[in-house]
Amino acid sequence: MLVIALLLSLVTVPVPSPAARRPVWQAAAVPGVPGRVLGRIDGTAVEEALKPIPAKQIAKRLDRFLAGRPGPVTAMVKDLTTGRIYRYHPGERLITASGAKVLILMALLLETPWKRLPEAVRRDAELMIRYSDNHAADRLWLRIGGAAGFTKAGRRFGLKHTQGVPGDCLDLYCWGITRTSVDDQIRLMGALVSGKSPLAAAARDRVLGLMGKVAEGQDWGISAAACRSDGVALKNGWLKRVSTKRWAVTSVGLIRGDGHDYAVAVLSEGSPEVGYGIATVEGVVKRIMQSFRSCRE
Repeated sequence: MLVIALLLSLVTVPVPSPAARRPVWQAAAVPGVPGRVLGRIDGTAVEEALKPIPAKQIAKRLDRFLAGRPGPVTAMVKDLTTGRIYRYHPGERLITASGAKVLILMALLLETPWKRLPEAVRRDAELMIRYSDNHAADRLWLRIGGAAGFTKAGRRFGLKHTQGVPGDCLDLYCWGITRTSVDDQIRLMGALVSGKSPLAAAARDRVLGLMGKVAEGQDWGISAAACRSDGVALKNGWLKRVSTKRWAVTSVGLIRGDGHDYAVAVLSEGSPEVGYGIATVEGVVKRIMQSFRSCRE
């Protein structure tokens, strides 16, 4: 009964459209580097990649920005090309909102290749990722075996802090209150570009392709830190708890530029309005990414 009460305290509504930043993700495999998705690293990029991450400086920058803004925030960026990493409040366990839909799709493709899925299921996958359709997510949640299938898939991808919420989720979106860590979200994003991933290359490309073509108005979040020539694949989440009238706003994905793949995750809760939460997420990711690289346009 407690789970049902929690589920009934949640509602989702359409997100307002900020300035358009349409993500575009194009795979470009590098010869001799199986499973990796890389580009060209010029001399400047190599030099920049060798610089240590100024963790204390970033933390102070974020603390100043978030001072007075309500609710917890946790974030992480990892340069998958060099291994450089930054974590902000990594001990937080916050809800995914619609960010859970990426793992739902990955769980689906672990069991069945895209081409063997019925047309209606493929359509649900597109609706779920590109348009964040909740009813499509409900149907795919049931198809992967609900909370048990979701959790099992997460374990195969190495997730340690992410478990499905058991119960009848139909029309209640209980996948949206899945608690997770930014470390788990970065592991999941890394599994989309790694040759060691349990997910086949064709399936990885399919997921990235859908995340790179999210509907206009849903392309905010980590894309705020992308340079003009970058490729971006993302999935955002926004969810309001009726009991608190506060929003959880999340953004996870990958940014490719200057020969680097950056896995990025920002989770937040407690915003008074969804637009306020979007501003929080974008402000955080921009303040972290400026210590990883600079745009050269």
